[in-house]
Order: sequence, then structure tokens, then C-alpha cells
Amino acid sequence: MPDSEDVQIRGSVSGEMDTTVPHAARVWNFWLGGKDHYAVDRAAGEEFLQVFPGMRAAAQASRGCLGRMVRHLVAECGVRQFLDVGTGLPTAENTHEIAQQAAPESRIVYVDNDPLVLAHARALLTSTPEGATRYIHADVREPEAIVEGAREALDLDRPVALILFGIMGLIPEYSRARSIVDTLLAALPSGSYLALFDVDDSDPVAVDAARRYAESGAIPYNHRTPEEIAGYFTGLELVDPGVVRSGQWRAEASELAQRDTTTLAGLGRKP
Repeated sequence: MPDSEDVQIRGSVSGEMDTTVPHAARVWNFWLGGKDHYAVDRAAGEEFLQVFPGMRAAAQASRGCLGRMVRHLVAECGVRQFLDVGTGLPTAENTHEIAQQAAPESRIVYVDNDPLVLAHARALLTSTPEGATRYIHADVREPEAIVEGAREALDLDRPVALILFGIMGLIPEYSRARSIVDTLLAALPSGSYLALFDVDDSDPVAVDAARRYAESGAIPYNHRTPEEIAGYFTGLELVDPGVVRSGQWRAEASELAQRDTTTLAGLGRKP
């Protein structure tokens, strides 16, 4: 494993950014109040909100949940390595910022396949001198390549927190999504963790909004049943309170994220 370093970027942009259709990372950034999106992303995001206004709260809920999980992993579980797949565009309180604030020696590998995310990686992702932050331009559909890239920055003989927030719904077949999660987890040692959030299908209005979003030309996001989302944690030891609404995972009652009604999240430890 290399010595501590600032941001390192692996991979390159293949082809030009397609700004004619919405992209999940950019639409998500729009819902979070970020600035890294195009007109086509804003239009798709606004149309989604017209059908299902709660999506902005769901996005904020997921962000708050990520922060609480990372803090728990660092402070309570002693984790110092993170593999954040489908990280999206950098915003406030990114994984490395939260982890390194509590443990400066923490090492983080981000993974995404959006050229715009790659373009912003060096400018927006930094690291403490004691730790490291690396960005891999790769696709979640190629878990073996992600593992090999992560191996260059992380010690895979020591526990790693695998973060899969709002990414697995991009895989149409649930069996394939499960296989990807299992492949990534298989490369990590005992004591590693899976932190995952996804959108469930219990709200028909949200499902209809997702259908209309797909009709805009964007890659469809597949809503799973609560049982399917819980299935990602098969064989893991769930951390209390289990798989719950993202806004409820160890949240204070006053948090805005409590209004979330369409996302589920959990944290599980690999025995």
C-alpha cells in the first residue's frame, strides 16, 4: 500500500460528457442543493419533484444518514478505511471529511463513472496529511475492477467499510445487484461493514415519479421491495436499529431527515 498522499485519481474520461440526458449523480446533486448539474438534470429533477415532492427530503435523509453511519464506524467500530462506490458529486460533509475529522489517518477510496464527477475530483476532494483520498473512475457493474483499484490504496487485510448509497437501483436485475454486493464484500476481511441505502417501492407515487424520470431518457432507477433491500445484508450482523428509514437511522427527533418516506438504510458487519 502506498504512503499517505493527497488526492490520487485512477482512470480517465472515455468520450465526452453526455449533457443531453439526465444523469443520476447530477440530478441527485440538484436535489441536495448543489451546483454541479445541467439544464437537462434540473428539468428531470423538477419533474420528479412535481410528482413526488418528498424526493428532496429523501435525498437529504440519505446524506444525513451517511454522516451518522460514517461517524459511528469511526468512533464506535474503529474503522479507518472506506470504499465509497457511487459517491456522486462532492458536496458538503463528504465521507473523507467526516472520517478524517474524527480520525485523520483514515483512508478513503471513492468510485463513480460520471465524467463530471471525475472532473471535479481533484479540485474538491482533499485529504489530511496522515490519511489518503483516492478517486477511481469505474462502473459498479465491474466489481472486480473496483476491488483491484481499491487494493492500491487500501489494506484489504484490515476492515473496510463498503458504502453503497443510492447506487444499486441502477442495476435492473436484483439478482445481478446482489451478486455485485456479494463480490465486493467477498474481497473484504472479517470485521468489515456494509453501509447501504436504497429506494423502496412502498410509495406508489414515488414509483410513478421514477417511471416518468426514466421516460426522460435517464438511466432508470429501480425501486426494490423492503425485503430485497434487507436481502443485501444476508449473512451480516445488522447494527441496531437494523434496516429502517434513512431519516430514522440513529437520528435526532428534530432532524429534517425524519420526513423521509421512501428510502431504507442499514449497516451490517461481516463476521
